[in-house]
Amino acid sequence: MGLLDKLDLSPRLDRDEYDKRVLVAQRRFLQLRLALGGQLGGPVGPGILVVMEGPDAAGKGGAIKIMVSHLDPRHYRVVSYGAPSRLEKEHHFLWRFYTELPGLGHMGVFDRSWYGRVLVERIEGFCSRDEWKRAYKAIVDFEESLCIESLILVKMYVHISDDEQLRRFQSRGQDPLKAWKLTDEDWRNREKNRDYERAAEEMFERTHHKLAPWDVIAGEQKRYARVKCIETLIKRVEEGMVRWGIDVPHIDDALIIKP
Repeated sequence: MGLLDKLDLSPRLDRDEYDKRVLVAQRRFLQLRLALGGQLGGPVGPGILVVMEGPDAAGKGGAIKIMVSHLDPRHYRVVSYGAPSRLEKEHHFLWRFYTELPGLGHMGVFDRSWYGRVLVERIEGFCSRDEWKRAYKAIVDFEESLCIESLILVKMYVHISDDEQLRRFQSRGQDPLKAWKLTDEDWRNREKNRDYERAAEEMFERTHHKLAPWDVIAGEQKRYARVKCIETLIKRVEEGMVRWGIDVPHIDDALIIKP
């Protein structure tokens, strides 16, 4: 049984608990972010890179907003990846990601990533079997190098059921301010949900490593998913700080609001 089969999609949060946990988590993550950026009196630490994957309409965008909306916009960058350009196709598949990697003390969020090689490119036939088979080792080697040299890498996969995905698609189609998010390709991809899940399970198995493990998040309720994502981010960043030999700030210091 794979990670997606074992994932419990039932957790829910009411509005009061959501608001409380979001506030606590955002203040704590701000504290960690400032510490790594050298803004709390210590040295500049490694960069933070958050990689977000998951099916269409899983709620990755909303989770990203919760993770960064309280930060100074100078202190992070969000990059969304789609199909590679002609120029990008002429290079190694990892090439287009290099220039967006955060440096020491910086932060980046990738809305989709190099895992497209073993997900959409694999399923849609945009690369050969040999190419996506080779990609697992290339990705792990790449990530391990980044984690040793300059980054704390956090990888999250937000998952939802077919029924919830359909409900969100229909809701988007009825909202003139969200309809742009829904495309014919989204509807077509629904027919391949099982193929994508099998590819995701192999991805977890072959690219989960101690320097950058996978966290699978239940996205059936948006409130729960958003809180779980930022709390998972905090946990992984704290672990990364310990690995880098950096003192983790005391949490109470982040929660006290002085008059």
